[in-house]
Amino acid sequence: MFERFQPASLVPSRVLFGAAYYVEYQLTDRLETDLDLMAEAHFNVIRVGESVWSTWEPREGEFDLEWMLPVLDAAHARGISVILGTPTYAVPPWLQESHPEIAAHHKTGQPIPWGSRQEVDYSNPTFRFHAERVIRKIVARYASHPAVIGYQLDNEPGLQTFHNPSVFRRFVRRLKARYGTVEELNRAWGLTYWSHRIDDWSQLWTPDGNAQPQYDLAWRKFQADLTSEFISWQAVIVREYSRDDQFVTTCLQYPRPSLDDETVNADLDIATGNPYYGVQDRLDWDSAHTLELPWTTTGVPALFRQADRLFASQQKRFLVTETNAWTIGGPEQNYPPYPGQLRQSAFALIARGAAQIEYWQWTSLTFGTETYWGGVLPHSLKPGRIYREIADIGKALQQIGSRLDAYEPDGDVAIIWSTTSRFALDFMPPLNEAGGKGKPDSYLHIFDAFHAGVVEAGQQARILHTNQAHQIGAEELAHKYPVLIAPAMYAATNEDLQLLANYAHAGGHLVIGARTGYADEEARARPETAPAVLSSAAGVWYDEFSNLDTPLPVVSDNGFTLSPEARATLWVDGLILDGADTLVTYEHPQFGRFPAVTTTTSGGGKVTYVGTIPNKALAADIVRYVNPTPIAAAWVRGRGVTIASGTLPDGARVWFIHNWTSLPSTVTPPTAVCDLTSTTTVCYDADAPIHLEPWASLALVDC
Repeated sequence: MFERFQPASLVPSRVLFGAAYYVEYQLTDRLETDLDLMAEAHFNVIRVGESVWSTWEPREGEFDLEWMLPVLDAAHARGISVILGTPTYAVPPWLQESHPEIAAHHKTGQPIPWGSRQEVDYSNPTFRFHAERVIRKIVARYASHPAVIGYQLDNEPGLQTFHNPSVFRRFVRRLKARYGTVEELNRAWGLTYWSHRIDDWSQLWTPDGNAQPQYDLAWRKFQADLTSEFISWQAVIVREYSRDDQFVTTCLQYPRPSLDDETVNADLDIATGNPYYGVQDRLDWDSAHTLELPWTTTGVPALFRQADRLFASQQKRFLVTETNAWTIGGPEQNYPPYPGQLRQSAFALIARGAAQIEYWQWTSLTFGTETYWGGVLPHSLKPGRIYREIADIGKALQQIGSRLDAYEPDGDVAIIWSTTSRFALDFMPPLNEAGGKGKPDSYLHIFDAFHAGVVEAGQQARILHTNQAHQIGAEELAHKYPVLIAPAMYAATNEDLQLLANYAHAGGHLVIGARTGYADEEARARPETAPAVLSSAAGVWYDEFSNLDTPLPVVSDNGFTLSPEARATLWVDGLILDGADTLVTYEHPQFGRFPAVTTTTSGGGKVTYVGTIPNKALAADIVRYVNPTPIAAAWVRGRGVTIASGTLPDGARVWFIHNWTSLPSTVTPPTAVCDLTSTTTVCYDADAPIHLEPWASLALVDC
């Protein structure tokens, strides 16, 4: 009846589709009813078990494992696969009561009060003992069950930064191993400043009152490594029992403070994450809304960026382990999606590489912290509009079947992501907000300015971690990606910056964003001409810079095509021309002395320098300039229509069309295309407009 997960590959041949399901949360016996409704909605996967350690082990050393068997059996009977979770992110009362020393400290000597989740120091050996025991019991019991296709380790790790004494001692040992002597630490961190020089490792202060950026960067990287270590530790245990056709992964919330998504995925089979996003008018193409939730994005480009970050973790297709079904957030965040937006978002994620769409969660809870994080079913537990729309998505995906096997999303433009720079700029944000306070997530804001410009320009981004770019090498980078953007690559080694220069010399078009090349790998401002290593290749340099309190109009030069809405925002590098040509200047009596955007030839390629934080219009103008012939250039589309694409092993290209507005629109293909989701053959002729309803989405393939 249903096509199941194929063991030939740990990436599913068809898109997995389902929800997180917790039979243990139900007040009445609904198992058969729930699974029947899932089957009717064309679900082929559920996630279970990761949130209820106290159900698996109600008392220390007493295990109840059989309650899960009816869930797995019922799912298997309906052709629904299961991802089984390890329950280590939510500790039971008996464990925190008998071993209070496992509590994570959010400040030195201040344990996090128990009563929420993720309050534990997961490097603590006592916690590890109990976690390992429950993991082994669960996985050993169910690894052979035919419904289980994979394992989720923990859940959204990296929420806390641990200030426990034992953690601090490990941190000091790490510093000793890296720097060797206190004299070298004093030199590397500049601890002469404010009399912070130490004579012995015992004098190193705890991080609570730290104000030194070099210390903070080392601390943040150490905390991220603790997260990666914990997930890798679990992976080793689970793989002692798992079958060869079962994947091992985790479930990431990418904004977590103690997380490096590249390193945490190094020992996992497939990347997974939870892209939550604002809906209703926040998903409108011209949305001016903001949504102040740290785990939720606003706007179409940011939704695509979440997917692109997920793909970047391993540079291959990924699983969405949680995403919006209905409302998402607290009782004050009540924004159900407009009709069509669930399908739009699902296909947007699939277009950028998702091999699974899994909703949080199946039923809306009637109790607990997440009472108003709405599920596929409302509190009444009766199927409504959300269920029907999700069932329609499931039907479309069932129709697609395995057609997307080995699908690879396109990338017109590559953008470098630097976790080290993110950590450094979190501590010393260069951008400010009203009142002069540092702007949170300054790094992400600068990164998103360029990524949004790529989407606004009708193009597609491929995000590369710095290490991944090194692995590819300058020559191959220039061959694969004709445009490479380096936004806010602030804390970088000489080798990182030389890679960028070599990329341009090899024939690529390098775009340098503000703050790139200003600091070294210790987040020390470089005592050399900025941008360090790159100034000669860029044909510009600067030694002064300024915040902008209000956006500035900009003026075109040398024939650069500029949109009327283009603005410079938040920042100005005082660029001095040294061989480059000016493309854009500021319309301002003082800042008009400096070019805003420049370009020059470098070796076989080009370097374009952007000395401000471009708004979406200016960023799109820059992207169109550096890459005038994107993959979807021949398509004709209305305002607010995006085209995301990818290739299949046979060379055919799949096109995902979205109308992100409340108004009808059209799109015109340059060649004949057919609908992947239709139960009958539906094809569209070349150069014939296709009508798009408001919030419409299509999945098409070359005929």
